[in-house]
Amino acid sequence: MSISYNNMINIAVIIILSYLAGSIPTSIIVCKALRGSDIRNYGSGNAGGTNAFRVMGWKAGILVVSIDIFKGFAATEWISRLNLFSGIPESSIPVPIIAGTAAVIGHCFTIFAHFKGGKGIATSAGMLIALFPVPLFVSVSVFAVVLLTSGYVSLSSLIAAIAFPVTMIFFYINDPNNIDRTAIIFSIIITAFIFYTHRSNIKRLIAGTENRFEKVRIFTRKSY
Repeated sequence: MSISYNNMINIAVIIILSYLAGSIPTSIIVCKALRGSDIRNYGSGNAGGTNAFRVMGWKAGILVVSIDIFKGFAATEWISRLNLFSGIPESSIPVPIIAGTAAVIGHCFTIFAHFKGGKGIATSAGMLIALFPVPLFVSVSVFAVVLLTSGYVSLSSLIAAIAFPVTMIFFYINDPNNIDRTAIIFSIIITAFIFYTHRSNIKRLIAGTENRFEKVRIFTRKSY
């Protein structure tokens, strides 16, 4: 199906606004407000939710993650519906997916902080809440189990990312009418992107130098 010039402009505006919404550097703003310093100078140096927990504590961490989730949700659910010229056919192009992806890219490569943001997990979660809540629930459950077992947020994120397309494919096999192939392709692409943003974490996991949250490990044997 062809897309008119007006619809192309409308989609371009949606992409730009979604990117800017995702680019809001939540952890940097919160750290500046609470500590008067740049979070990128502490912990892992990453401007994301995990480092917010590590540097500022659980209350500030929850605030940062919640806002980052909201950014992805808002772009996918609301900004994607922007209709400046009217008449964008819902079936012509997956605009919510494009808007949510733009927000995730904005979070990871924020224009407000020299294109150095977070890893995109929370913002991706916000996008998936709007698009595919059930597969997301499966991924979140996998994330929780791995985190409580290992203490590694990065490892938990990576395995949860793998669980997402696997769940999508499982649902597609069981009911092809409920999930289309575009969604399957998207799930694989977003997983690959998360692996890309976590490439430094993967190197540290292999080297055994990755940071670990020991306090959350409840499924491990205690040494006596």
